[in-house]
Amino acid sequence: MTEYIIISVASGILFGILDGVINANPLAQKLYDAYKPIAKTSINPIVGIVIDLVYGFVMAGAFLLLYNSLPGETGLIKGISFGLLVWFFRVVMNVASQWVMFKVPVQTLLYSLIAGLGEMLILGVLYGLTLKPAM
Repeated sequence: MTEYIIISVASGILFGILDGVINANPLAQKLYDAYKPIAKTSINPIVGIVIDLVYGFVMAGAFLLLYNSLPGETGLIKGISFGLLVWFFRVVMNVASQWVMFKVPVQTLLYSLIAGLGEMLILGVLYGLTLKPAM
């Protein structure tokens, strides 16, 4: 249980850092200009941190629940499998919806897909290398 809490907090912090790197870099800022008309002009960092920490706990818990069902013999492969699974449900489905509903440049959608893949694989590898369900 202690391991789960530590990894959940660590992954929540990592979520926040990765989101910052992915969304605040100059390339992303240019690509995300398409969202300017509907984007907030300021963010609440405390709420953002809490949300990322909650994501960390939920993702780590989901990984543990799915562990035995994930493909692969090692934790690393299971983590990569989990990262790909989450990427599909979290990122690909969101990007597909944006593509259908909004006038967003293809480059922006591709950036979201690629950056999201990297983020989910990093988190999946973290879980795969550190978490195993209690027997």
